[in-house]
Amino acid sequence: MANPWTRKNPFMSMWLSAANKSAGAARGQAARAAGRQIATAQGDAMRTARTLLAAVLQQGEPPSGAGQWLSGIAMGTGGVRRWWLFRPPDARFGERLPLMVMLHGCRQNANLFATSTRMNAIAARERFLVLYPEQDRAANAQGCWNWFDTASGRAHGEAALIMSAIDQVCVLYSADRDRIAVAGLSAGASMAALLALRQPQRFKAVIMHSGIPPGTAHSTLSAVSAMHGRRTTSPLRLNPAASVTGLPPLLVIHGRADTVVAPSNAQAAVHAWAEAAGAAGGPRRTVQRGKRHAAQVTDFKRGGSTAATLMEVATLGHAWSGGAAGAAYSDVRGPDASRMAWRFALRQFERPPSVR
Repeated sequence: MANPWTRKNPFMSMWLSAANKSAGAARGQAARAAGRQIATAQGDAMRTARTLLAAVLQQGEPPSGAGQWLSGIAMGTGGVRRWWLFRPPDARFGERLPLMVMLHGCRQNANLFATSTRMNAIAARERFLVLYPEQDRAANAQGCWNWFDTASGRAHGEAALIMSAIDQVCVLYSADRDRIAVAGLSAGASMAALLALRQPQRFKAVIMHSGIPPGTAHSTLSAVSAMHGRRTTSPLRLNPAASVTGLPPLLVIHGRADTVVAPSNAQAAVHAWAEAAGAAGGPRRTVQRGKRHAAQVTDFKRGGSTAATLMEVATLGHAWSGGAAGAAYSDVRGPDASRMAWRFALRQFERPPSVR
């Protein structure tokens, strides 16, 4: 029924008609815009799904030996990272096993690192899980962890992704949250130390092999300078949680013949850790097993507890000590770093909380 007021006001009738047409057009434009936004979001979701699928499917041959070689994806504000997990062959469903997190060095991936360190063989024998987070070449062309890039937040974003992978393994494969250690080689060693500084309460032990301590570099250029021993390490910036739990004990392994990462970085790492823990260095002792490279070991203790241990291996270059023969960044003639890393972690797992 026509509105009598508009019947008496033809100009108003014309105005209302135009307004209705305009509103209809606006609704149509809004609907089309919403449709485009939905299509764009769907396209982004499909691209993300394809990226994740590619990350899972682009896998190499698993390392040799018995046990399961499982894969997963960690996602966060820092992007997406793939991870691999070694599970001992006799692990039971729901069984809480210790977890060793292994962070590879530059020009490596999870598979190569697992092969060169032979950590999986120790895990199969000693019955623990081994997690290998993997850096994305899109994030670093050389496959290095960006441990130094704290100013832009990339370092912390990657650290958060690694923690996400750890949390997934704890939930999906029953890793024991109270028995986690982290180890790494080169850039992976530096990232391992950064993880422990950010969340010391999550780790019982840290193993740095041929790395640079956090607080030594903040950019690519300064990281290169630090590799040559031309940087000074700042005092460690501790997470407030460290005042409650303390820093997890640190084992540093470094070759004296390392021409890639200067051996002075090993000294800087243990001294920074010891200073933060209020520990003092003891006498240096020489150890050698058979015909393997000799090493000099120094413990830094506080009240009878070891806060840091430095192992300087004679004639060892930039390589995983005691690693697989013929593998890149591996020296079979050195002391077995994988066995030492596990024993160091195991001692911390077995210590009562009151003496940590």
